[in-house]
Amino acid sequence: MNEYMVFAQSHPVLVMGFIAVLGLIIWTEYSRLTRKYKVLDVNQSVLLMNKDETVVVDVREPKELKEGKIKNSRHITLGDLPKRLSELESHKESPILIYCRSGNRSGHACSTLTKAGFSDVNNLSGGIMAWESANLPVSKK
Repeated sequence: MNEYMVFAQSHPVLVMGFIAVLGLIIWTEYSRLTRKYKVLDVNQSVLLMNKDETVVVDVREPKELKEGKIKNSRHITLGDLPKRLSELESHKESPILIYCRSGNRSGHACSTLTKAGFSDVNNLSGGIMAWESANLPVSKK
């Protein structure tokens, strides 16, 4: 135990870095375990979309839409989502699939929806990039 104390006194920057990384890992895992939405891969998302009542929402920016979008998805940017929740209000109990380019922004959108009381919120892991990598169709309209 004495060796650890000597090491910590000799290398305070390394110890502080280790503590910071450990804290981030714990925070990330806690966030993952306590989130109220599901993260689905492409195959699980397709199965969910096969249900007629599923609402698909694209939260990317307008300039990103020219690359294509999932057919029949609604476009509501992440920044506009809090103001436009009323458009989705009638679907509070329906499955909702959210996607963005890579899956990061859609995670924030999923948190927004769950906080607003939506019960079946899902995030497309990997976003439209994973969708296209799986050779699934995108609409250029």
